[in-house]
Amino acid sequence: MNLANKLTILRILLVPIMVMVTFFTWPGEFLGIPTLAWVLNGIFILASITDKLDGYIARSRNQITTFGKFLDPIADKVLVITAFIILVEEGKLPAWIPIIIVFREFVVSGYRLIAVEKGGKVIAASIWGKLKTVTQMLAIIVAFLDNHAFATVCKGELSGYAFGINSVTTVLMLICVIATVFSGWDYIKNGKELLNDKEKLQ
Repeated sequence: MNLANKLTILRILLVPIMVMVTFFTWPGEFLGIPTLAWVLNGIFILASITDKLDGYIARSRNQITTFGKFLDPIADKVLVITAFIILVEEGKLPAWIPIIIVFREFVVSGYRLIAVEKGGKVIAASIWGKLKTVTQMLAIIVAFLDNHAFATVCKGELSGYAFGINSVTTVLMLICVIATVFSGWDYIKNGKELLNDKEKLQ
């Protein structure tokens, strides 16, 4: 097994660790942010780094494998969805945000399966897909450090640091959701011929 695939497996193993740390009480805080938030963020950032690193290593060393192609996107989705669920459980995020993201992932995964069945047609990632990925990661990182629920800033009850970080969290999450919807629509639009059952006559 090459280094890139080992990093992908490490990212998957970090997911249950991220879940397990929420089972314990972490005393203290730093900069007004609970210790648990820093621990979760550390694990999530480490896992995100392995995401970028394994792809770079695989391409630079020409070590792209079928195993890696299969496992890498699964590791990414499991990591992000787990982080969103933890944020919902902590009361920092409304459930409709991860619901939209999970729905989009099911749709895209379905299209990719059909594409493979029909000859491996590749649907190129759009700018919306790239924006979705970047804003998802940033939004999760900031949300873990936010002591207030999504959009609390809209109630006019926050000031100073709390106002700033909650504003950033809210904006990033909204951009993430918008990018998720539009990137999903791009897949549907660009791959609509995949749903055509008509076969060309030989």
